Amino acid sequence: MTGTRAITVSVVNDYPVVVHGVHNMLSSDPRFEVIEVATSTTPDNPVDVVLFDAFAKIDREDALATMVADPRYGRVLIYSDTVDPRQLTSFFGMGVAGYVSKTVDSDDLADAIVQVHRGESVTKLATGTCDVTNGDWPGRLAGLSEREAEMIALITQGTTNQDIAATCFLSINSVKSYIRSAYRKIGVTRRSQAVLWGITHGMVPTTAAVEVDDSHSPQALG
Repeated sequence: MTGTRAITVSVVNDYPVVVHGVHNMLSSDPRFEVIEVATSTTPDNPVDVVLFDAFAKIDREDALATMVADPRYGRVLIYSDTVDPRQLTSFFGMGVAGYVSKTVDSDDLADAIVQVHRGESVTKLATGTCDVTNGDWPGRLAGLSEREAEMIALITQGTTNQDIAATCFLSINSVKSYIRSAYRKIGVTRRSQAVLWGITHGMVPTTAAVEVDDSHSPQALG
């Protein structure tokens, strides 16, 4: 960008495929410099905007509170399709600058980053019943939707169905339905098999930060 400093962005989530997918969406936009993709609670480097991808994040409130309170990070923006709108009041009260649904396109995401960097608050909720198509997530190549993949990722972390429902703001019946669908797609019938599948298919969270070089179970479910 000529005469204007690029907005520095760090993408945060526990899964490398998720953060790299978001990085790829933003890397071609000259308004941004994605300096780090962090698979940990907080980025290592000072940054203008932290883009927090909430995929399969159990302790999201604690993670957000930590980042908002850290003076190294200018603004924090949530990027998710699993945060219930009713929870946004709490997040904004905490100091989060905005929320963007993953069902919006990459241009809307980029515009939201620019807006929060200017000091504005942004809310871009899902419209209609659009599916998530942007970015990437573990299990996508196996045919899992992002929501189904999130179920398997949380199961792999040892999360009960009740806690999955609370984290994702879903009814327990919806959780079971997503899990059944995911099980069919990955060819398992029991929770222990799903955990093993998750371990071998990138569903285990990692805790590392990488600087970017631009050169319990219900009876029916095991």
